[in-house]
Amino acid sequence: MTDLDKIDIQILNLLQHNSNLTTKELSNKVNLSTTPVFERVKRLEKNGYIKKYVAILDAEKLDKGLTVFCNITLKQHTKEIGNKFVRDIAAIKEVTECYNISGDYDFLLKVMVKDMKHYQDFVLNSLGSVKNIGSAHSTFVMGDIKNTYAVPI
Repeated sequence: MTDLDKIDIQILNLLQHNSNLTTKELSNKVNLSTTPVFERVKRLEKNGYIKKYVAILDAEKLDKGLTVFCNITLKQHTKEIGNKFVRDIAAIKEVTECYNISGDYDFLLKVMVKDMKHYQDFVLNSLGSVKNIGSAHSTFVMGDIKNTYAVPI
């Protein structure tokens, strides 16, 4: 972050809360003209501070209202087995996030499905087809308290 100044940080904060802001709207909020703001945004994109722009969808309206966090332990720990697990999990559309973690479990998955029946099908068929899973522990989300994609800067 050493190459970011106060205005860069302002731009990042504004965009991560509303990526639909136009260059003109950004320039008004950071008190710069549009050309320097446009150049700053392009530099932030080029340098990887801004990875991509996305639309955040309503899971309930799309029949994916059940969110489950699934802790996974592998039976064995080799490079090949770990890489195969990662490839297999990345190919499962219901898994929206996957983290390699420390502690009692090896991986934490965020899974989005329609309901409990569909989660059971996911566990039996999708997760069940992934080799070398020793155990899976599921935690069901009862309600969203805070859900942000913003990085605290």
